[in-house]
Amino acid sequence: MQAALLITQAEVADETGVRTADVAVENGVITAVAPCLPVESARERVAGTGLLLMPGFIDLHAHSALRPFDDPLLAAKVGQGFTTELICPDGLGPAPLTDATRAGREQYLQGLEPSVAAHWDWQGMDQFLAAVGAARPSASIVSCVPHSAVRECVMGAANRKPDAREMTAMRDLVESSLAAGCRAVSFGMIYAPGLYADTEELIGIAEAAAKFDVPLVPHVRNEAAGIIDSIAEFVRVAELTGAALHVSHVKLVGVPHLLAQLIDLLSSAQKRIRLTFDQYPYGAGSTILSVLLPPYAFDGGPAAVLERVRDKGERDRMARDMHAGLPNWENLFAACGPENIIVTQAAAPRDGDVGKTVAQIAEETDADPAFVVMDLLSDTGLDVAMIDHYSEEEVVKEIFVRSGALVGSDGVFNPHPHPRLYGTAPKVLGRFALRDKMITVPEAVTRLSAGPARLLGLDDRGVIAEGRRADLVLLDPARYVDNATYEQPHQTPEGVELVTIGGTPVWRHGRHTGARPGVVHGAVS
Repeated sequence: MQAALLITQAEVADETGVRTADVAVENGVITAVAPCLPVESARERVAGTGLLLMPGFIDLHAHSALRPFDDPLLAAKVGQGFTTELICPDGLGPAPLTDATRAGREQYLQGLEPSVAAHWDWQGMDQFLAAVGAARPSASIVSCVPHSAVRECVMGAANRKPDAREMTAMRDLVESSLAAGCRAVSFGMIYAPGLYADTEELIGIAEAAAKFDVPLVPHVRNEAAGIIDSIAEFVRVAELTGAALHVSHVKLVGVPHLLAQLIDLLSSAQKRIRLTFDQYPYGAGSTILSVLLPPYAFDGGPAAVLERVRDKGERDRMARDMHAGLPNWENLFAACGPENIIVTQAAAPRDGDVGKTVAQIAEETDADPAFVVMDLLSDTGLDVAMIDHYSEEEVVKEIFVRSGALVGSDGVFNPHPHPRLYGTAPKVLGRFALRDKMITVPEAVTRLSAGPARLLGLDDRGVIAEGRRADLVLLDPARYVDNATYEQPHQTPEGVELVTIGGTPVWRHGRHTGARPGVVHGAVS
């Protein structure tokens, strides 16, 4: 027996348990898993004694759509064990586009998908995925069809219902994107222009997803006081259409008393529909600063937003609503408080405010914190991102343990990023499973690898077995833990001895190898 790679005497983990075995890899595929394999010749032998071998992790919420153009190595992700990324979540993505929507979409996404190297010369999802494939990322890429981008292609940035022709056009665009290789349809019900969609529109889009048997992946309308009704809306959509539902980053924003109701809703809905969900293991989020504005601020697109934040009458109106709230609006500004909102990215001339809280800037400038938000957006052309602290860690842990959530990092490549960009997988496996024993290692396999693979129909990965793709993570369980913090987020976990993607080593002994073997699903090679 011959092998390109032989890992000997590793502790091999799957959903049923952990066993000591050798693993042989040839031509990118696992060819054998058993104790003491009779391998006469191997180009590379790795001693796995005392090390844990996991199936490659799949990030179900990755804001990495443009990152391969600037940083194809994706070291922050592969260095913690992510071998596959699901991009274009939250209804947000660089495609599909039209000539009319290109400039506005690029401007709106600056804080969430920062890039200086992307050419934005695509239109359809097929062209975009081909461009990502040409960038040759280290990790494999799977994409959602982002609803906001679809809606904008058909309707622009208007705050209104689609007519019958527009609804048909959106469905057709979703279906052509799925035919191009996308494996989910994402929604961002706090992001423009998707936030203007009513339930009837969601049902129409979900029917297209059901036709291709791919999941709906929503960021629901309200993760604060309206969390129960917001998830229930998508449960109803799934019931009516037969589509599977995967709720993004389940959380409670400032409403820990709703924990029991949340768990009951998820549990009861799983008896009626195909329901999964993901979570990142932190009590703070990270997104574009403009979501702090009231929903009406986005009517007309980015140019209209900038007009409003520079108009005295509109500024006064928005400030009142940010402090007092509006019916059925999540209002992260009030829910988190200016003292808990930190700038993580800001274009010049406000780049000196990175790392400061909105409250701190308000004190320095003697300004209302609501006006600070508007001034940051005005001065940077909307290019500002934030971290928003909304929950105690204990609530996060309770949701994680009781819900059975899968894992999505929601990591954003900002200059001063949320620590989840580097620390999601090691916090789930290294801290929650190996150290705190909140879940078992087999449960961690389900949440990080096998469960996400099943959700996305990636039958070739998620398990270490003969015939499966050799996406593997070999780590030292005594050293592997999250060390990225809010103060020092650029910290790759220690103890990652080897990461292979399709059998090719991309990470070895704490360093990227420079290899870029990732497969972009849907890209024509």
